[in-house]
Amino acid sequence: MSTSTPTAATVPVETAPAVPASTAAKKGLTNRWASAVALIVAIVWTIPTFGLLVSSFRPEADVKTNGWWNFFTDPSLTLQNYRDVLSGGSTGESLTTNLINTIVITVPAVLIPISLATLAAYAFAWIDFKGRDTLFVAVFALQIVPIQVTLVPLLQLYVDPPGNLMPLAGRDAPAGGLYELWLSHTIFALPLAIFLLHNFMREVPGELIESARVDGAGHVAIFTKIMLPLMMPAIAAFGIFQFLWVWNDLLVALVFSSPEVSPMTVKLVSLVGQRGEDWQLLASGAFVSLAIPLVVFIALQRYFVRGLLAGSVKG
Repeated sequence: MSTSTPTAATVPVETAPAVPASTAAKKGLTNRWASAVALIVAIVWTIPTFGLLVSSFRPEADVKTNGWWNFFTDPSLTLQNYRDVLSGGSTGESLTTNLINTIVITVPAVLIPISLATLAAYAFAWIDFKGRDTLFVAVFALQIVPIQVTLVPLLQLYVDPPGNLMPLAGRDAPAGGLYELWLSHTIFALPLAIFLLHNFMREVPGELIESARVDGAGHVAIFTKIMLPLMMPAIAAFGIFQFLWVWNDLLVALVFSSPEVSPMTVKLVSLVGQRGEDWQLLASGAFVSLAIPLVVFIALQRYFVRGLLAGSVKG
């Protein structure tokens, strides 16, 4: 009598559905530990700013004799610091002109690199030409060049260009230093702008581009009607970064600007006086220069967040 070993019935195993990456990322960023870390970072970041705000309203004698935390035991407020800042402090020169100079410097220094970078990023992403990858790597490598090592060669180029073809600095400066600042900020911003915008453009589905080409659209139509609307969050995000960088810049402004077009960052240094006797004005001057960037950041915050998250996760 033969016996046969019964075979185990095959039971189908149900697999758990895959969790989308966006859901997993959202869950990781909203858990209790992440919220606690974010709260700690916010407090650490806010306390020095709050101390600066309190110091900007304290009388000169209090600022120079004790710390800002003494305000809670001996509160004393004044608007004299802001009056001195707006009137120019010991120099007697108003900051209004420097504020206008800062706006005139910042707006073109943001628009020019964005305009050039969007065109270059589209070419690197969707136009096939010889040496494209090598040139893109070269542009990316320019990000590692420190700004400090380029200041002297750039200044020499502006003052004494080869063949005298680009006399921008010194007596020949048509706008007293504006062109040097615009060009310098554009040069420093282009590598990062091209790299970031290129990466965002590569996230656009190729089928969308192919369907537009089938319908007869050329590169100009694809760039203006498809790419630019899709790229607005990324462009706005980089625009905010560039705006804050140029607005708060001191190094480039010290090297390339003339006294007639010096921005607020340069003027704030001179507010303290030749011997540093008015250094209590620095806190007030910092908040005067902070007003416009804060408004710009709050107004474009939703574009900034969308630009940072675009293409980061799928699903």
